Amino acid sequence: MALLAKALTSLGHEVVVVDLDVEESFVTDEGIKVYPVKDYNSGMKMLRTFTRRLPALYSTFVEVKADVYYCRIREYRHMIVYMAARRVKAKFILSLASDLDILSIRKRWKYFYSSNVKDLWGVFNGIMGEIVYPILLRKADLILVQHEGQKEILSRKGITTKVFYNLIDASGLKWIKKSDSAPEFIYVGSLDKRKGFEDFVEIIKRTPMHRYKVIGRVRDQTGNILYGQLGDFKNVQLMGKLSHSDTMNEISRSKALISTSPMEGFPNIFIEAWGCGVPVLSLYVDPGDVIKREGLGFVAEGSLERMIEKMAILNRSDEFSLNARSYVQTRHALTEFRMAEIKSIVDGLFE
Repeated sequence: MALLAKALTSLGHEVVVVDLDVEESFVTDEGIKVYPVKDYNSGMKMLRTFTRRLPALYSTFVEVKADVYYCRIREYRHMIVYMAARRVKAKFILSLASDLDILSIRKRWKYFYSSNVKDLWGVFNGIMGEIVYPILLRKADLILVQHEGQKEILSRKGITTKVFYNLIDASGLKWIKKSDSAPEFIYVGSLDKRKGFEDFVEIIKRTPMHRYKVIGRVRDQTGNILYGQLGDFKNVQLMGKLSHSDTMNEISRSKALISTSPMEGFPNIFIEAWGCGVPVLSLYVDPGDVIKREGLGFVAEGSLERMIEKMAILNRSDEFSLNARSYVQTRHALTEFRMAEIKSIVDGLFE
């Protein structure tokens, strides 16, 4: 989203970001205007959502008077943005962030809601999201999806979309030759149940012959228990949360990126690994079948046995690294081609 905002600004558009965590408006070095929502955190906690927060959000978005309003992820408050857009006769874009947003409620329960049942506010947000999101999918002037698989799912529901591949800044990605790379497999992400951390730990237990680096922070009780167990494994290096540049450096020197998440959209960490010339070994997720189609790693279709077999014979080559980097540069890097695509999307809303 930050890269998209920068791109639009460089194209001559005025870009406003409404930020719930700032108290005063300001302009970034790139010329992006950041607006606060007045009185957002004032009032009684149990009541302020309806008495202050939602009305303040609506007033703020109406006050901005944008030509285009853009929202991303499944979030019931996006209805407020949509209403403000219609109030000022503007266009409304809804962008997907996960396959889970458009799959069945059964899968959302399995992979998301079931871990939040003790959080009453999370339950409320979930119920509201289930009501609001289908409406926004039908009412939006444009829906952007991350890959062809999401486009196909919504097409079967009679909803027209446009594929817009995730943007990344490829300038900071490092490519290390195979001969200079380290032998470790690397895991990067939240250490919790929803990201399949249990499966990752099971892989470690079954493969004492491999070495691993783990980057990320614990996000739930399951992750906390498993993280404690990993401290006893001599072949595992727990690195905690690192800066983006340090994380990219560790990825670039790794044998492969391991993903055990059962549900994603198009993970930026996949793209960044490929940009470093590193293959992705995914237990479940293949966004739009890109891993299979482009030969960017391996998808185990949920089989731990197949995953472990592939890890044993994986051979990262410099040829693979060049192909992976070429894919990232063509599809995801913020190039002149992608800039022209962004301009075409915005201009197309008013044709």
